[in-house]
Amino acid sequence: MSVFKDRKAELEKHEFMMGTPRGRLAVSLDLLTEAMVLVGQHAVYCRSARQPEQPPMDIRLIGQGLGQAKELIQSVMEELRAARDSQ
Repeated sequence: MSVFKDRKAELEKHEFMMGTPRGRLAVSLDLLTEAMVLVGQHAVYCRSARQPEQPPMDIRLIGQGLGQAKELIQSVMEELRAARDSQ
């Protein structure tokens, strides 16, 4: 299902409050946060055989990639805010 149908209410609310680009970025951040929580929960139960104190490498890489994507989206939102404030 399309995110535009699945998250219609959230998108409408955030787009109304922040404008279309920032609203969509905000919902994207929410989706990434939800994915990070799920990966984190999986990491608690799934442990590496070689390093039992850590989750497997694939789980660590997924978490790292999600965190980096979130950081990039946050930087774009800050740039949009700064551009809006300078006008």
